[in-house]
Amino acid sequence: MPLQLKPTLGARLADPARDRTLFGGWVCSGSPVMAEIMAGSGLDWLMIDMEHAPNGLESVLAQLYAASGYEATAIVRVPSNDPVIIKQVLDLGAQTIMVPMVSTVAEAEGAARAAQYPPAGIRGVGSALARSARWNRVPDYLQNGADHVSVIVQIETPEGVENAQALASVPGIDGVFIGPSDLAASMGLIGQQTHPEVVAAVKRAFAGVAAAGKPVGVNAFDPVAARDYAASGASFVLVGADVAIVARASEKLAQDFIEKRN
Repeated sequence: MPLQLKPTLGARLADPARDRTLFGGWVCSGSPVMAEIMAGSGLDWLMIDMEHAPNGLESVLAQLYAASGYEATAIVRVPSNDPVIIKQVLDLGAQTIMVPMVSTVAEAEGAARAAQYPPAGIRGVGSALARSARWNRVPDYLQNGADHVSVIVQIETPEGVENAQALASVPGIDGVFIGPSDLAASMGLIGQQTHPEVVAAVKRAFAGVAAAGKPVGVNAFDPVAARDYAASGASFVLVGADVAIVARASEKLAQDFIEKRN
């Protein structure tokens, strides 16, 4: 029976009816239970992480399953700009991928090619065997593959900031996401994501991406920073992570019930 896939994050960001920033949550635990909790929270999107989380293909698949019954758009951050890993993650049914540490046009072009079938790209054809096309239940998946895949590249270096407009202009790139943590580290300001120089660099990247007519996003767990970035043009903002939320909430429980009694 023919199936209709959900819109990608790129499609949601490009929707002319969108009238606000899309706020998302990071899933770092590797747990499908946490993925489902985050997906059902009311957040607009969630990022299942393979770069800094204990995730392999099987656990990512379980988290995609867990999130699939909710309106939140699930994306997967792959661990590196590797065409084999990108192919495998797309075949799992991830419709939007984020590629970390992209600083040059060549790197962005490589990510775009890895996500598209020939002649535009180099993605291997395995749709009949994979969840991506729901085992050939999605009509014309191969012919319309580009409509079902969205590629976001992540800027995390000063070089990437300076190349932001060029990166966003690469065909097949649907958006750019700024990572202030690694950007701060690469600027010699490790751990200082809200340092004025880092914030200024993030906003320079915003301007470059906007000049290319593409949506730009950013990671900002500080609520003040998140609201400032949204007001400065961020189309999508990552505002919290499952593990951080549980860590801080469990510490609050300990403080309320144990530390205050001692």
